[in-house]
Order: sequence, then C-alpha cells, then structure tokens
Amino acid sequence: MKHGAMLVQVLRSLFKKPATVCYPFEKLTMPEKMRGKLKFYPALCIGCKMCERDCPSGAIMITKIADKQFDCEVRLDKCIYCGQCAESCPKKALEMTPDLELASGDPLKLKVVYHGNPPEISQAKPQSSERAEGKA
Repeated sequence: MKHGAMLVQVLRSLFKKPATVCYPFEKLTMPEKMRGKLKFYPALCIGCKMCERDCPSGAIMITKIADKQFDCEVRLDKCIYCGQCAESCPKKALEMTPDLELASGDPLKLKVVYHGNPPEISQAKPQSSERAEGKA
C-alpha cells in the first residue's frame, strides 16, 4: 500500500515545475527590501557613531580621519545583515544593498573599508616633498 502511494507521488512530481533554480547560471531577482552588503556615503556621515553603537554584532567601526571626514570599516564576517545600522543613522550615510554574493575563502576580503574624502593636508604633502627633492 505504501509503495503505491509513493509511486503516485513520484508520477505527480514528474510533471511539476522544479522548486529550485540553477543558481550560478540563473540569477535570482531579489525583493526590493533585500538586506545585503552595506554601502557607506562618507559625504553624509557626521561621525555620531550611532551605527557603531547599535550594531548587535560589532561589525562596524567609524574612524575620524579629519575634520568632518570619516572612514567606515565593515566586517562582513561579523555582520548579521539586520539593517539596524542603516535605520539608526540620522543622516542615512549607510544603506543596505541587494548585493548578496559576499562569500569568500580569503578572510581579508571580508573586511571592507570605505574611505572618506582625503584631507586637504595629505594633498599638500606631495608638494612639500617635491620641493625637498628639488633642493637635494
């Protein structure tokens, strides 16, 4: 009796559309509100570090590089993609993107650093070193 029921199920499954897709060859369309990789907008960041404080896994670190200029380091291996950082940012300097292909065997690729605008001081340094080279 059980074999007959199983045969009926197998025959029914032969004519149904498969529930899976051939993932690497067929790209899936992600929902509009998909929470994937973080994107940082350094021009909007005010350095309040609300995102860093609200991150439950400690995956974000904001570093001041100059007056009103900040770097953002995101540890993809720690991030749980909850979106709390993007929601808590008062200036919307962080955004969740639909990018979900983040797997890597290299641990160094799992640490993403978004650099803010370079300070004007660092742009002046090459000019002063050129002058020093010209004198020598």
